[in-house]
Amino acid sequence: MSQGNQQTRTNRTRFKPVTLGEIKELARVGRPTVSNWRRRHASFPAAMGGTENKPLFDAEEVAEWLDTRPVPDAEQREDGHVPTYGDRFRAALRLRRLVALKHDGISAETLIRSALSLIADTAAGNRRAPAASGQLEQAVHELLDSTETPGAAADAVLGLAGRLESDLAMDATPAVVAELIGALVRRRETAGEAECARPSVINLYAGTGDLLFALDRGRHGRITAMEADTLRRELLGYRLLAHGERGVELYADVAALRADGLTAADVVVVDPPFAAGERETDEDGPLSRAAEALALLGPGGTAYVVVPSWTLARQRTGVPSPNVRLREHLLIEDAVAGIVQLPRRIHPFRTGAELALLVLRRDAGPAERGLTRLVDGDRIALRTGLGQHWAECVTDALTTADLPASEEVRDIPVTAASPRGEQLLDGRSLLPAHRLASPEPGLDHFGASLDARREAAAALPALREWIGGLGIAKRESPVPHRRLDEHVRAGQLKLLPGHRIHSEDIADGGLVVVGREEMLGTLPIGRRRIAPEALADYPQAAVTERGDVLLLAEHGVRTHVDGLGGCVLLAPVQGLRITAYAQHQQQRATGGPVGGLWIGPYPLARLLAAPRNQLRSSGSLVRRVSVRDMDLPQLPPGEITELEAVLTEIDRHRTEVRRQLDALDTLAERLAAGVADGALALRRRPSR
Repeated sequence: MSQGNQQTRTNRTRFKPVTLGEIKELARVGRPTVSNWRRRHASFPAAMGGTENKPLFDAEEVAEWLDTRPVPDAEQREDGHVPTYGDRFRAALRLRRLVALKHDGISAETLIRSALSLIADTAAGNRRAPAASGQLEQAVHELLDSTETPGAAADAVLGLAGRLESDLAMDATPAVVAELIGALVRRRETAGEAECARPSVINLYAGTGDLLFALDRGRHGRITAMEADTLRRELLGYRLLAHGERGVELYADVAALRADGLTAADVVVVDPPFAAGERETDEDGPLSRAAEALALLGPGGTAYVVVPSWTLARQRTGVPSPNVRLREHLLIEDAVAGIVQLPRRIHPFRTGAELALLVLRRDAGPAERGLTRLVDGDRIALRTGLGQHWAECVTDALTTADLPASEEVRDIPVTAASPRGEQLLDGRSLLPAHRLASPEPGLDHFGASLDARREAAAALPALREWIGGLGIAKRESPVPHRRLDEHVRAGQLKLLPGHRIHSEDIADGGLVVVGREEMLGTLPIGRRRIAPEALADYPQAAVTERGDVLLLAEHGVRTHVDGLGGCVLLAPVQGLRITAYAQHQQQRATGGPVGGLWIGPYPLARLLAAPRNQLRSSGSLVRRVSVRDMDLPQLPPGEITELEAVLTEIDRHRTEVRRQLDALDTLAERLAAGVADGALALRRRPSR
């Protein structure tokens, strides 16, 4: 709707005056923002009444003033209009009377159902004049008078679910996900021979129709929606009537759908409601909805299924869980065409929910057979931001043939001919963030390393000869990589978990405690300690040994080599122990024969913190890197020895430089403190 049309329709109804707090709520800004608008802009509408502490403002004047303030980072609409705070304010103002009715004892679900019923009647030509005492009818008629169509009014009422604290908001499909699936369906319909077809569509677990209304329904043939919940099915029916859609068939379950003769469709879209808690051990878990969608696909059909990302992240250990068995069944059937990892916090009401999109196929073409395309939509969002451009980028990544592999997208075979080859059917996580690792894009490692060596020599003249002796050469042949989990299972590494220790048990004496603060540098290592007698209350807490690598895998990877041992790890800090390292050190100390060590602590710490492992993060609230999915290059023993010697020497020099910096910081701190308290007077002695 254009801005002029909005203002014309708004002027039909005189809205009640609004307070500063209501302006904040309706425009969706903070209270300081509204106060700044009023204080800094002389053009802000003057108060029309109220008190000094609670002034009242004319709602229409406020809306017109807010029309001059575009919403930051908002995408321009197709008609060229840039969304403003005035658009937000008017949309919320139309619904204010409906929201106020909840305070009169009407439940949110009853309010939404009654409002949608009245809107559907209006769309059907059965509009009734509101009764003098009918506040709901008056509010709905006011909404209808201020919107262009009954369909827009119905969408606005359903959008109230969050403000009304209704459970309907918890199961709503995020708008960004609905737009992506709509774009994928349109791309499928315009590809090749399918351009002239009118594919049939089934929307399983349709809810109130978020996915259904994201589709271009005029391009489809038979459209069917299934929703088991009675209330949601009723609301979807009203919404369809409000939009004038009378060709969509509604069913209560898949059995009823099949009984009516509908056994196959060209497109199936599914965003099932989340179960309370994870259901990994249930046969009827979230991935069973993907199996239902696949069973309803006809030849050449495609299904788009939203699933919790944990269904793809669980690894096969021992007897596979029902979730892992079903996931591997989909892979074995060559049904998984693509996996999109959706951006974190994409759900407005389930901030902790991490989601993924499965693209399932009934028949794979010769070029796609045996391959699954992984797309890290979360990483793409960091580059493009969320919006239409993001959906276009993800759609291109999923549908473009012969796309070069990158850290955002790659085709991975379900099974590999070589036992050491990359494959999906290996019991590991299928999440793109855990699978996609590649060299830093666009970086010449050889040139960057030469530049770094030159800068280090210039900054440290005392070490110029040693730095200049570091030989750097290009590698001619690629190096194979092996996952960290393989080293752990082979016994080469031991994973040491961190533990939770009560803060009252942490003191100034005893064993060193290393937690998140020490790894981030907020606290120096050694500041916090725990007495041995207090540690006895935590029998599961492990103590590190010399050469253990401490690891914090949150928002990237931070590592530290424990050169002395005797540290207690606080979760989420973990440790990695090279099992042969203690024997190796003992042989060196006793002068006995020293065997080659497959890797040393300093190479292990540095290689784990390399950018290719930093990018393996997932999680909605806290971005954690999958430790077991990190990988290490398989280097010859001679190169490992050289790398260990170089990194050990670098760490020794870093420690010395850091000691010098700490001494200078301490000197400056003490001098400044003495001068500030009036106890010291400084003067410099003349140089000799």
